Amino acid sequence: MLLRHGQSVWNKENIFTGWTDVDLTEEGIREGRQAGVRLAAAGYSFDVCFTSVLKRAIKTLHLALEEMDLLWLTVQKSWRLNERHYGALQGLNKAETAERCGSEQVFAWRRSWDVSPPPLDIGDKRHPANDRRYARVPATLLPRSESLKDTVDRVMPYWHEAIAPALRRGERVLVVAHGNSLRGLVKFLSGVPDKKIPAFEMPTGRPLVYEFDGALRPVRRDFLGP
Repeated sequence: MLLRHGQSVWNKENIFTGWTDVDLTEEGIREGRQAGVRLAAAGYSFDVCFTSVLKRAIKTLHLALEEMDLLWLTVQKSWRLNERHYGALQGLNKAETAERCGSEQVFAWRRSWDVSPPPLDIGDKRHPANDRRYARVPATLLPRSESLKDTVDRVMPYWHEAIAPALRRGERVLVVAHGNSLRGLVKFLSGVPDKKIPAFEMPTGRPLVYEFDGALRPVRRDFLGP
């Protein structure tokens, strides 16, 4: 099960968020709880959960698990499931940036496959090297900016090292993450071409169900709920 976090404060304010650790809105909290209600009503349960190290995803996971009475489940957190890093755009209003830089340029930064936004300087307080939660991540792996392609390349090792082995053990898996990190998983699992994956939308708070055969080939992919 893939679940994008509920609406965040900066989602609502139309601001580039990336690795900035913003909180959920009241609507985002409702979406997290509603996801748990829908999962429980549909008869789903889980054995292990994976999420990012950003609180909008962590809180969404906890809200959903609370509704399912599964707060006791094992949860593994990884920076590899973080949202795409938007570099120097983080904290900027999207509409105002489009007026300043041009809508075509902003569209390329947001929706292209391999175009990265302007990178952060290493001394910028927004650089992940200045955040203690990434202290154990090798400095060479910490992004200053990421394209969607970069994000997919960052997410996939975690799929192979942590998520896929759990599925092979027969465990039922819930992944709560972000629009672009989940796009990376969908691209890999469903074989979506490079040019088409930027258009794939992961709505906030709406679970996406994958079922696999014994070789981890998808046999079903459906959004849950209306």
